[in-house]
Amino acid sequence: MEISAAMVKDLRDRTGAGMMDCKRALVDTQGDIEKAIEILRERGLAKAAKKAGRLASEGIVDAYIHGGGRIGVLVEVNIETDFAAKNEDFRAFVKDIAMQVAAMNPLYVRREDVPAEVIEREKEILKAQAINEGKPEHIAEKMVNGRIEKYYNDICLMEQPFIKDSDKTVEEVLKERIALIGENISVRRFARFEMGEGLEKKNENFAEEVAKQMK
Repeated sequence: MEISAAMVKDLRDRTGAGMMDCKRALVDTQGDIEKAIEILRERGLAKAAKKAGRLASEGIVDAYIHGGGRIGVLVEVNIETDFAAKNEDFRAFVKDIAMQVAAMNPLYVRREDVPAEVIEREKEILKAQAINEGKPEHIAEKMVNGRIEKYYNDICLMEQPFIKDSDKTVEEVLKERIALIGENISVRRFARFEMGEGLEKKNENFAEEVAKQMK
């Protein structure tokens, strides 16, 4: 099947991949654009994995303020070169990360950052809950393993569903940006401030508000 320039452009517009990468994917899939998108994604994630160990010491610190000052977030996201730090896709990703933190309130960047004593304390709580539900101790132990994974998903930024596309985790979106930009990217740290945090106040769904704003 002949691969036209229009087909290549369409695939590039939909994926952001390079022209030659798009053409090769279309050739490999005999012009099936949906399969070509899948191939580009697989190849991109493979490239991202190779770049993950490279030093990323440039980047930016960005801020996001939500609700007229009710929630504020600062994030530091690193990339390999100062030139790439000015890339629009990189800066858009950093802004998305700041909004993710505002909406989903993670406590850590990745599971390796969670102190061991925090996990042990959570396991004790989860085990006690399972036993209180009437489960035998050996069953309770197994239940804790599944529930602790859910705990990681809730508190670790990289494991949370991405607020713009809940079918992907933040880490998967990060790898897609690495493949797109061609440099390693690392979310180093963040800080989240909520006005009146710890004080008694009415319950408000900030995550829903931020999600609506991102659409």
